[in-house]
Amino acid sequence: MIVLGISGFYHDSAAALVQDGVVIAAAQEERFTRVKHDAGFPAHAVEYCLAEAGVTLDQVDWVAFYDKPLLTFNRLLETYLAFAPKGLTSFVKAIPVWVKEKLLQKDMLHKGLEGLGKGAVAPEKILFGFHHHSHAASAFYPSPYESAAVLVMDGVGEWATTTIGHGRGAALDLISEIRFPHSLGLLYSAFTYYLGFKVNEGEYKIMGLAPYGEPKYVDLIRKHLIDIKDDGSFRLDMRYFDYCTGLTMTNAAFAELFGGPARKSGEPLTQKHMDLARSLQEVTEEAVLRLARTAHALTGEKNLCLAGGVALNCVANGRLLREGPFDNIWIQPAAGDAGAALGVALAVSHEMAGIPRKVNPGDAMKGSLLGPEFPREQILEMIAARGATAVELSDDELFPTVAAAIAEEKVIGWFQGRMEFGPRALGNRSIIGDARSPRMQSVLNLKVKYRESFRPFAPIVLKDDVGQFFELEGESPYMLIVAPVREDRRVAPGPEEASLFGIEKLKLVRSDIPAVTHVDHSARIQTVDSGRNPRLARLLESFKAITGYGVLVNTSFNVRDEPIVCTPDDAWRCFMGTEMDMLVLGNFVLRKAEQ
Repeated sequence: MIVLGISGFYHDSAAALVQDGVVIAAAQEERFTRVKHDAGFPAHAVEYCLAEAGVTLDQVDWVAFYDKPLLTFNRLLETYLAFAPKGLTSFVKAIPVWVKEKLLQKDMLHKGLEGLGKGAVAPEKILFGFHHHSHAASAFYPSPYESAAVLVMDGVGEWATTTIGHGRGAALDLISEIRFPHSLGLLYSAFTYYLGFKVNEGEYKIMGLAPYGEPKYVDLIRKHLIDIKDDGSFRLDMRYFDYCTGLTMTNAAFAELFGGPARKSGEPLTQKHMDLARSLQEVTEEAVLRLARTAHALTGEKNLCLAGGVALNCVANGRLLREGPFDNIWIQPAAGDAGAALGVALAVSHEMAGIPRKVNPGDAMKGSLLGPEFPREQILEMIAARGATAVELSDDELFPTVAAAIAEEKVIGWFQGRMEFGPRALGNRSIIGDARSPRMQSVLNLKVKYRESFRPFAPIVLKDDVGQFFELEGESPYMLIVAPVREDRRVAPGPEEASLFGIEKLKLVRSDIPAVTHVDHSARIQTVDSGRNPRLARLLESFKAITGYGVLVNTSFNVRDEPIVCTPDDAWRCFMGTEMDMLVLGNFVLRKAEQ
């Protein structure tokens, strides 16, 4: 049984292929087109999935789309009717697109698939899932649990914005939901907009900005914007928001509440902006914790699975893990809409086709390394085409050589094996540096990534060594848990800290791994083991042999406003366009000074 899952036409289009309940391949369209958050039909991603499985469309049993466009259109019409005559401008812009394109998505999908020239698929084989069910399936079915509570939190699906489900074996039931316009994801996006970042892209920047601030606006947010009940259910006061009918997320009432207009992109960040970010983060964490307690009460489960864009809030996830009520948490690494392509394919496989579910004691995501791999011959072709200078090393030479360069504070572009699925680089399309270096954080932000200087970097750490550096029990293989750096590794603040403002605080050395220690002594951790990623584990072991530290900096192999690299040529262009020192493509080493 072969099922092809597709998400698209809103943001983060993707495709995934599942065969007999086993995840074979998955990729986002942006990695191929180089258009960040590409929302078009995922032609390249579909072609890749078919090629990886060695099948044509004729051999695909079902094609499944991750939501139901007609229900979304129904929500759109009902919302405009409820707020009429307000929102006429937005209505005039939105409705023609729906009438011409989105209402005919089955036809669009069929034409898109037929246009690939990879075989034919009958229209009756194209199915549509529910948005939140697709998310829930992406979280539960690959998880290591026979049964679990499932919590989905995002902006909005068709109508649902927050859903609690219960997975048992191959069955997955959704049992409770909160509906649009009341949405934690849209609340977070509203502040993302107000603070001058791009919606559906900059939300994680708010999470990174929050530790610089104080929670001064929590009471104001709770009093005017969101009413959170003890069970986690909530309502937003829509008088302050414009996303139902307008062309922006917030309105004049929101600006008046917080004493000024929205920050424009590129304007300086002030302490007020940092305080707003911190306040929003605390309110979000409170809601997530209450929702989790309700999910626990409704299901009686000890395990929790998370998906939806809000599940990428690693700080909230860390609190969930530490404060309960669940013993175990598993988060879908592609928690956003891209992952829903995989979820709907798994749902069709298990729930409709009746394929038995096999629970993997780790998980069934294969380290989320589900994208394309490029063999030695293709790497050699790129090197020759670019006229690059490279040396090929054996594994026994490669890992000590790269580890030694990292120990000398060199910045490494690390390109290995299959590309990651989801928003995080997990060690196959990564930029790597020395976590012990006090200057590494600023070097990576300003000379390599070309991004905001306040942004923290994540550590990769050997799974068996995580407790030596961080207050974390267990593993975090997908960089989705934030935990504190151990007290005995922290550096006591000096008298100069009191005089520092906001982002200046990041310049202080706060631990013996300063490049991955945020201003609140937290870190977004990825644990590494030889089962999920043997080459990355070996690099960490080689670095540990030299330095005694089994921990490094890991950030995605890209620059600001570009997707993570996919091909060797993508990696070459990023390497040459930044101040990286070394590029490692498989076993080929390219040094910047030699190019």
